[in-house]
Amino acid sequence: QEQLAESGGGLVQAGGSLRLSCAASGRTFNSYAMGWFRQAPGREREFVAGCNWSGGCTVYADAVKGRFTISRDNAKNTVYLQMNNLKPGDTAVYYCAASGVGLTPNQRNYAYWGQGTQVTVSS
Repeated sequence: QEQLAESGGGLVQAGGSLRLSCAASGRTFNSYAMGWFRQAPGREREFVAGCNWSGGCTVYADAVKGRFTISRDNAKNTVYLQMNNLKPGDTAVYYCAASGVGLTPNQRNYAYWGQGTQVTVSS
């Protein structure tokens, strides 16, 4: 099994940056694709970015392309989300998740989830 714990959220002004981390405690972290999702109040959870099992990190939601960078370090059982040029529309609870069926933006394919970390961007 995998247990995930996010950290690094907070309050930041528009144009600022935050770096989120997600630490996994399972023994098979490198067998999972990893994704970041976010959920704003009154909205469904949406895919933000993801890495495949081998470390390829090339998939991003259009809303964050050019601003966010996802990476993973299997040796540390950790996935990161570097968020630059933050906008008020980025305000949400951010979740990391693990997929055993490969990288996909469909949240239903992710078996393990963290509890989320709040990101608030003020104008």
